[in-house]
Amino acid sequence: MNRSTTIMTVASVAVGGVLAYAVYFDYKRRTDANFRKQLRKEKKRVKQSQSQTPSESAQTATEGVDANDLRSALESVRNEEVPAGPEEKEQYFMKQVGVGEQLCAKGPIYHLSAAMCFYRALRVYPSPVELVVIYEKTVPPPVFQLVMELTNLDVKDRVEGYYTFFPPKAMNVAVETINVPDGKGATMSKKVLVVTKDFEAGEVIYQEDPIVAVLDADLQGKGTHCSYCLRQIQNDPIRPESDRLHSVYCSSDCQTQHNAHSQTLLFTLESPLPAALAPEMKGAQRDERENAQKAFVEYLIQTKRAAPELVARFVARQVSAETAKMLPRGILPGVASEPVLTDGGEYSLYDHLERLRYLEVNPADHETRVLKDVLQTALPGLEQFLTEDRHATFIGKMSYNSYGVYFGEGREDKPDTAARPENAEKTRTPCGTSKQIGTGFYAVSSYISHNCAPSAKPVFPTGTAQLQLMATHTLQKGDEITVAYVDVLQHSEETPEVARRRRRMELARGWRFACSCKRCAEEGLEGEIEEGGDESRVEDVVTRVEGS
Repeated sequence: MNRSTTIMTVASVAVGGVLAYAVYFDYKRRTDANFRKQLRKEKKRVKQSQSQTPSESAQTATEGVDANDLRSALESVRNEEVPAGPEEKEQYFMKQVGVGEQLCAKGPIYHLSAAMCFYRALRVYPSPVELVVIYEKTVPPPVFQLVMELTNLDVKDRVEGYYTFFPPKAMNVAVETINVPDGKGATMSKKVLVVTKDFEAGEVIYQEDPIVAVLDADLQGKGTHCSYCLRQIQNDPIRPESDRLHSVYCSSDCQTQHNAHSQTLLFTLESPLPAALAPEMKGAQRDERENAQKAFVEYLIQTKRAAPELVARFVARQVSAETAKMLPRGILPGVASEPVLTDGGEYSLYDHLERLRYLEVNPADHETRVLKDVLQTALPGLEQFLTEDRHATFIGKMSYNSYGVYFGEGREDKPDTAARPENAEKTRTPCGTSKQIGTGFYAVSSYISHNCAPSAKPVFPTGTAQLQLMATHTLQKGDEITVAYVDVLQHSEETPEVARRRRRMELARGWRFACSCKRCAEEGLEGEIEEGGDESRVEDVVTRVEGS
């Protein structure tokens, strides 16, 4: 067993599932003397148990325990109900650790039962990697090894089973792995989206709501479009009294959803947690939070880029999703339940983001800091999840996978960007990024590849950020879905050569690859832009785990 691989995998899986509870747990450890005392007491008991049975440390963890036993134990734990509230989780954690150390003292025959207890505690602990380190130092080696075997088996099932559950079968699509040219004379493995039934041209394959969506910078706060659903506002907009970003809404429902998902945490002084979980915020803390938000808003206004705001809202929505899980009904009052992205399985928003391709980017020196300040002043401890490397990866994923939201043929009044063409922000918009009114990040649609003669087109007929994927020609079951990331039409003022160079240059600048689709091959342009090949990649941890 590769312990370091296990810990890295647990770390990646844990990010999406611990944010809100981690805040509560860390708060208890810092402020509750009885809680800290009980933690120390349980650790001491385990150490005493370990010192009283030194001969057990030489025994192998698999003695008398085979693969079937481990599988049965894991399934048994999975089928158990996990406490929802933070206080219930705390009591559950303490009980399982206490029972586990008692079973350790009874000898090898109870090792698997003890490991099951420690594994149950691991499931509800806000920082699994931290607890694994504690276990390694305090739990008898054979029991610790069984805990790690259970963890490995669980993670293996989650990783290998992900595409069994995702995307939902009702969406009429599936993810498959194919080999594609890498632009360097070789091939690379890439996941693509295929249809699971036949479609005629003009039929809608599926519809998908964004995980997060943001308005273009020039429209934010003007009162013309809703800051949540991006709908064009016909009547007087709703303007919150206190909102750093000057957001407006087409309805009170949109305001409620936006506040719950991300707005409250990022751009107001209200607590993003329910009252029962929220620590009191005093005057100095409120001032620090206000100043952090102002600095972040100033940065968004200055850069006029969507990716930094998309990342911030994605992190905030993770907090919202995990907070909801701690409530009795699993949802926040007045807030719609989280989108169903899988047919079963326990996957977080981070699980979906983690598997996507991305571009390596270098955010501005202070971009990570201004966002971390917002997170830290809202929920102390939350900022630790946003390292510079992770933030850069998040920006790269939003930049590579986001779609432009446009209505009809798109708008004509978007201001020209001051950025150099190679640095201008691009989105997957078939009529061109200059025609969009906002940007959305969609979990399923992120798997669709580009083609200059696409088989489908993203459209927004509801007048909101809800994406509908429409077939542009006949598709048979198993056919790959492709869309145009850029405007691939030839306009009246363009010659065929100019139109071809434009679309290929936009692809190279926005997504860093030379298109090798059939249309480009027939036009003899395979080698026109091929320097560097396809620069998109997947995270190393995903490559290692899936490869093993």
